[in-house]
Amino acid sequence: MTSDNRKPTTTDAGIPVASDEHSLSIGPDGPLLLHDHYLIEQMAMFNRERIPERQPHAKGGGAFGHFEVTDDVSQYTKAAVFQPGTKTETVIRFSTVAGERGSPDTWRDPRGFALKFYTSEGNYDMVGNNTPVFFVRDPMKFQHFIRSQKRRADNHLRDHDMQWDFWTLSPESSHQVTWLMGDRGIPKTWRHMNGYSSHTYMWANAQGEKFWVKYHFKTDQGVECLTQEEADRLAGEDGDYHTRDLYDAIERGDHPSWTLYMQIMPFKEAETYRFNPFDLTKVWPHGDYPLIKVGRLTLDRNPTDYHAEIEQAAFEPNNLVPGIGISPDKMLIGRVFSYADAHRHRLGVNYKQIPVNSPKVPVHSYSKDGAMRINNVSDPVYAPNSKGGPSADGERYPADSTWETSGDMVRAAYTLRQDDDDFGQANTMINKVMDEDARARLVSNVVGHLKGGVKEPVLSRAFEYWKNIDPEIGARIERGVKEG
Repeated sequence: MTSDNRKPTTTDAGIPVASDEHSLSIGPDGPLLLHDHYLIEQMAMFNRERIPERQPHAKGGGAFGHFEVTDDVSQYTKAAVFQPGTKTETVIRFSTVAGERGSPDTWRDPRGFALKFYTSEGNYDMVGNNTPVFFVRDPMKFQHFIRSQKRRADNHLRDHDMQWDFWTLSPESSHQVTWLMGDRGIPKTWRHMNGYSSHTYMWANAQGEKFWVKYHFKTDQGVECLTQEEADRLAGEDGDYHTRDLYDAIERGDHPSWTLYMQIMPFKEAETYRFNPFDLTKVWPHGDYPLIKVGRLTLDRNPTDYHAEIEQAAFEPNNLVPGIGISPDKMLIGRVFSYADAHRHRLGVNYKQIPVNSPKVPVHSYSKDGAMRINNVSDPVYAPNSKGGPSADGERYPADSTWETSGDMVRAAYTLRQDDDDFGQANTMINKVMDEDARARLVSNVVGHLKGGVKEPVLSRAFEYWKNIDPEIGARIERGVKEG
């Protein structure tokens, strides 16, 4: 130890260094020496500190905690993480969707709610949002949606005309856009918003029975939101407002929590339900499928290294444990590929060996080599083999989270059913969920957004878009823009 009992500075190889301030030179006034390996290490590491930011969800923060099952849902799933009394370590990342890494936390935008459970059967990830729906239902449109919310190619500015051009040509976006332009478009803090799986997943129990499910993490702090004026002020005063709030709350012992509820649909009912239950632009009415309580998520530990533990955290919906599977949700199926592929590009092929992404259970894999490989590999490195290597166990871990399907290969949306339309649930939100004050704020938010550079013919399409959702609200929006 040094004279003041502080730990000595070392190189990344653990070798003590002579100075934190001075490079090695020929005399005090002479040139620097190339063999000052510590100086070279410092400069080279600095040049490589930044990894590519996420394409969507670039700006965010997170924390660690645990999920504890308080109610018995074992009749619906055999997943160990959801068995009565089970307590599982977790990491969560909150984020905005469209903004880059340095953007303000309080922009009007959906918030990511990505959660990793370190279960006894391997990692289980849920990539959710603070909204129960999304803008599109087919992954072919996802890339285009994100680009429409990002920056233009010519002037590198975000453009409201570009955003509304995409939305008005994609009527399936109406439910999410109504949510976004309403009060919940800007949560007060991450602690004061709900989290949703949005997607439909499958659960399977120990008897092989299957169910379709949706996850609802209800904030125990209560839902609170910012007005547009409050959000604009905070964007200028403290662009990291949400990040700071979460860290400070946990630091002072005010541990935020969410209660998990499930909507559960019997497997066969999906075939005849009045709209397609796998359409990501729609919610399941609670009157048809009421919430069933499961347990509580609590965040109680801040990261000690944001880059290592939050920026490098990799969430992917293909991380599914026995008893949990995907559904025919087209967006979910697309994300099963795209998330893992994005992590391989951004973090490297061995990203699952970064500690925050490593499971808490032994890994017996045939993956080998590649950049930044940490875990040792031993022979045999191929399967099948007769050398004692790991082997799949279909009896113990059957592929029970599956479904049957048939039909011609087509490029089409979901087959329309009785109540399948693009504007009905948005209308219900306006007239059954919002009160008149909330409707007034919705109109004001949309008017302000449309005045921010939306031009013809997109502007006229935007008026028609809102009139399709609700004629009165559409007319109020048109008057507000034209009279303003």
